[in-house]
Amino acid sequence: MKIYVGNLSFETTETEIRELFGQYGEVEEVNLITDRETGRPRGFGFIEIRNDQAARDAIGALDGTEFGSRQIKVNEAKPRTDRGGGGGQRRSW
Repeated sequence: MKIYVGNLSFETTETEIRELFGQYGEVEEVNLITDRETGRPRGFGFIEIRNDQAARDAIGALDGTEFGSRQIKVNEAKPRTDRGGGGGQRRSW
């Protein structure tokens, strides 16, 4: 199951997240999101735990708790929707 975690401190590391969620089950993947242009953390990420029950346990135990001096938001990740793209108008002069 893929889990969303938000309101992370910008100093949070992948290792810290792996340790936090690893208390509930085997963490397969951690993906902390960074800004494309600056490379700076955006304060959220996604964790994948193979066992669905372990993932639900982690969500129930960690949502709303304090981590890195911030109250984190933890829930099941929603499938990504196509947000379109682009913007701007092409001109053919």
